[in-house]
Amino acid sequence: MILHIMDAEYMGDYSIKVLFNNGDQGIVDLKDSLKGKVFEPLTDKKLFSRVRMDKELNTIVWPNGADFAPEYVYFKE
Repeated sequence: MILHIMDAEYMGDYSIKVLFNNGDQGIVDLKDSLKGKVFEPLTDKKLFSRVRMDKELNTIVWPNGADFAPEYVYFKE
C-alpha cells in the first residue's frame, strides 16, 4: 500500500495532527525537521500554521512550496 495523508490539522507550535490512508493517525512534531533552504522559513510559526492538505500530492504542503513525504511524516509521529 502506498502511504498517503488524508487529513491534517495544525495543532500549535510545530505540531500537526495527521490521518493516513491506512487508518493510522497521530500528532507529529516537525520542529527538528525545519532545516535547509525550503524548510527554514517554516520556523516562522505564522507560516508554519498555514499548512494545508494537497489532495493531488496526498501530503501536507505550505505556501512557500515546502512539503514532506507522507512516509517521513508517518515515521516521525
